[in-house]
Amino acid sequence: MRASAFLLSVFLAFAGSGVAMAQNLSGTVKPEDWAAYKTRFIDAAGRVIDDANGNISHSEGQGYGLLLAYLASSKADFDQIWSFTRTELLLRDDGLAMWKWDPSAKPHITDSNNASDGDILIAYALLLAGADWGRNDFVGAAKTIIGGLGKSNVVKWQDRLLLLPGAKGFSEADRNDGPIINLSYWVFEAFPKFASVDKTTDWTQLSINGVGLLNKASAGPRSMPADWMSAKTQLKPAKGFAAEFGYNALRIPLYLMRAHINDQELLTRLRKGMTSESGEVVITDSESGSVKETLPDAGYVIIPALIGCVLDKTKLPDSVRSFQPTLYYPSTLHLLSLSFAYSQHPECL
Repeated sequence: MRASAFLLSVFLAFAGSGVAMAQNLSGTVKPEDWAAYKTRFIDAAGRVIDDANGNISHSEGQGYGLLLAYLASSKADFDQIWSFTRTELLLRDDGLAMWKWDPSAKPHITDSNNASDGDILIAYALLLAGADWGRNDFVGAAKTIIGGLGKSNVVKWQDRLLLLPGAKGFSEADRNDGPIINLSYWVFEAFPKFASVDKTTDWTQLSINGVGLLNKASAGPRSMPADWMSAKTQLKPAKGFAAEFGYNALRIPLYLMRAHINDQELLTRLRKGMTSESGEVVITDSESGSVKETLPDAGYVIIPALIGCVLDKTKLPDSVRSFQPTLYYPSTLHLLSLSFAYSQHPECL
């Protein structure tokens, strides 16, 4: 089955079951794991702290925090994180979030552009919580964000829909090599939910095009996508960005699996390209394939291990089955991965 047909069949199977999906997902983060995460990364105001990035906060982090609070069935924490997100970041005229909040700066917003992955995560969490907890205010807020994304960040380019990383700075008009895309910004599991509440943007087609681009994005001897790519002609690393499979792209397989897009050829290629012989995740140069950095954190190592679980029913190694917070980003990916395993593949635990 071609990738586009495969994805469409999966998308249609889940598009009409948003409430059921929400009920299945809620409670899939263990209370003790959520408590450890919250203690480490979320302050009393509901600000999610990126402790490897100057303790800033950003729309991505707030979106992840909301999603994890929902998965942990913690309504009070969800409300707290949402309060900070709504009052401190959702200040743009187009309904989207300003992406960067710096505690050491006055004013705290130091970049008013949006980041589309953060907006997607926020809206997706709001839709899940709104449906499961009977909160129409959450659903209404999500619809506003989704509408803004469709207008400001989804563009038609040649024969496909693209998701721009931000409303400014990435389009054909903004850059000579534009449009610029980051395929890790496609949060695939969110798109069926978006399609169920918003008909102005073709979220199904955007999702299909994202998987199609992943199948084309195979640079260098490792055949891996770069974090930042020009889509102007043939996909290639964008100018001014590190030409690497990096911290952004390593979450792509997790997003595919959480969306039930189990394309065996694609997942196998990604697992092979992102993993060292010893099983650690590697950051690699797009042209040469050489290893630039090795990432032994359990929050990274669990991602290729999950691919083995999904494709081969291989049990997850003991080293990744329990959660201990380290840094914000790998800890977030670790909880999202464990939530997926608990709910969808308990046989691998």
